[in-house]
Amino acid sequence: MRENRLRTLWRQDQAAINGWLAIPNSFAAEVMAHQGWDTLTIDLQHGVIDYAQMLTMLQAISTTPTVPIVRVPWLEPGIVMKALDAGAYGVIAPMVNTREDAQKLVSYTHYAPRGARSFGPVRASLYGGADYATHANDTVVAFAMIETAQALDNLDAILSVEGLDAIYIGPSDLSLALGCKPVFDDVEPKVAQAIEHIVERAKAHGVHAGIHNGRPDVALARIAKGFRFVTVSSDARILAAGSQELLGAMRKSA
Repeated sequence: MRENRLRTLWRQDQAAINGWLAIPNSFAAEVMAHQGWDTLTIDLQHGVIDYAQMLTMLQAISTTPTVPIVRVPWLEPGIVMKALDAGAYGVIAPMVNTREDAQKLVSYTHYAPRGARSFGPVRASLYGGADYATHANDTVVAFAMIETAQALDNLDAILSVEGLDAIYIGPSDLSLALGCKPVFDDVEPKVAQAIEHIVERAKAHGVHAGIHNGRPDVALARIAKGFRFVTVSSDARILAAGSQELLGAMRKSA
């Protein structure tokens, strides 16, 4: 089966640099993948990407060693299993608030006897290899998003679920849940404290911690604190920022 390089990085105690895909276009995904990101996450929860577009984006990413991940719209078995069948090597599930939620995520992402994933890896077996069914349970990565006050209250119970590989912090939703302004990077002290608590508890449970960032300096600082999966910006934000920089230089000179 094709290697999941994300797991390889983690075995080496290295952080994966993750890019975020919000533009519903396979060529944009292909361009991003060819820049050397460790992983790329296709976002089905927010933005404008649908399932059919996601499939073409997964195909584009597969022209490179970049690991394809999908953030599904919700913790719902149908879309989780369809994303995996399409060839996603990791699934990020939003709003995982309880131990039961985490158990459902593990079940949806694993074949029996570990879980209840239905068998039908139509494209996954093309991407992963003919022995996909044999190794999928140990290859696919399940991320639970920790982004609510309820999840914080249930953090240790969530992290103790066997088969949960990683957690992913959404700083904006976590900020809102704690009564603060929704931002990625310059979070308020209450949120910063919660983020440090989450990564410390994740390390204690042997679960890898990931987080969304807007700037490289913030992502690097969070790697130093123990995060091993850091998202840095998105295709849409990079496009906008690059355009602004170019136009700013042109208009200043003009």
